[in-house]
Amino acid sequence: MRLLIATRNKEKLKELRAILADLSLDMVSAADMPRLPEVHEDGKTIRDNAIKKAVETAKMANMLTLADDTGLEVDALNGEPGVRSARFAGDDVSYHENNKKLLGLLEGIALEKRTARFRCVVAIADENGLIEAVEGICNGTIIEKERGGGGFGYDPLFIADGQVKTFGELSPDVKNRISHRAKALQKAWAALSRYLREKGA
Repeated sequence: MRLLIATRNKEKLKELRAILADLSLDMVSAADMPRLPEVHEDGKTIRDNAIKKAVETAKMANMLTLADDTGLEVDALNGEPGVRSARFAGDDVSYHENNKKLLGLLEGIALEKRTARFRCVVAIADENGLIEAVEGICNGTIIEKERGGGGFGYDPLFIADGQVKTFGELSPDVKNRISHRAKALQKAWAALSRYLREKGA
């Protein structure tokens, strides 16, 4: 059976494929289907966006689909950037520009008050609608300057609880064990396995 991963983000796709590698599914991405329209992510929450993306993409492609949406929630900023994480500094901006805005807003705030969490919601749908939506959370701290060239997004600024390296410094293997996306995908893996058993795949 084929699984459509509803993203064109190469870094995210690499993580998703690595974590879901043990599933007996032929994985394709939205990048492999250039005629597939983009879903407008206008939900009020990360969960809303993940579900909308999965359901609408599954119907358009007539395929089993997995979609995720992720946000960084910073306590000192009342949960911002949250659902606006990818567009925090504006539309079509670089990861560095988003990081620069975040650091500017946190300037002067003590490290112990820079607590934050990554929240990831993964939604699975087929042509008949939503199958399941699951969530993963990784708590940590926002440091004062970027460290590490790995990962993407806010990874160079985020140190997960219990770690000394940022997500940008950790090896992919370690990050893919402890991250918000890994936690959500572990639950999604179980949901997909149940779905495949029911379909006799």
